[in-house]
Amino acid sequence: MSQTYELKAETRERVGKGSSRELRRNGLIPAVIYGDKQAPLSIALSTKEVTMKIHAGGFMTTVAIINVNGEKIRVLPKDYQLDPVRDFTMHVDFLRVSKDSQVSVQVPVHFENEEKSPGLKRGGALNIVRHEVELNVSADNIPEFLTVDLTGLNIGDTVHISDIKLPAGATPVIADRDFTVATIAGRVMEAEEEAAEEAEGEAEE
Repeated sequence: MSQTYELKAETRERVGKGSSRELRRNGLIPAVIYGDKQAPLSIALSTKEVTMKIHAGGFMTTVAIINVNGEKIRVLPKDYQLDPVRDFTMHVDFLRVSKDSQVSVQVPVHFENEEKSPGLKRGGALNIVRHEVELNVSADNIPEFLTVDLTGLNIGDTVHISDIKLPAGATPVIADRDFTVATIAGRVMEAEEEAAEEAEGEAEE
């Protein structure tokens, strides 16, 4: 689980496009904290601090503390918008969470020990079906990533979600099937060569 961090914020009295543009001119971005059966809270955050957190990785899977005028609120980022041209943060939505909160998050999948996979050594390719897996998990137990060990996997082998160790209490949002996360596929050239050889053999017959 990633380390919790703190961001300082101030409440926003005014909302709307004009107010948001003014905030951005002053190095701030508009954000909203919602959930936990409380009224949404409009806040402003440092653009630089939030953008650094987003680019550092793990932003969407890390619980944060928002210090709003001295009140500390535990939150989980749920969405953010980037300017498509200038790549700076435009807006962030945060969900209030407690230690008992159950949340749904997209968790990245990392692959290790590629050099210990016989299939990859033979020239096979790692075909990643899911780069992320959506989990139902406690807000205090969100993994930074899930790990797939490729040791011993050969061409034709498949990695299912049941093959991945999940944190205690975590369950996949897709619960009705043991879905595929990755496969070890044969090389396209090999497949084409085999098909060509078969065709030649049939022609000779």
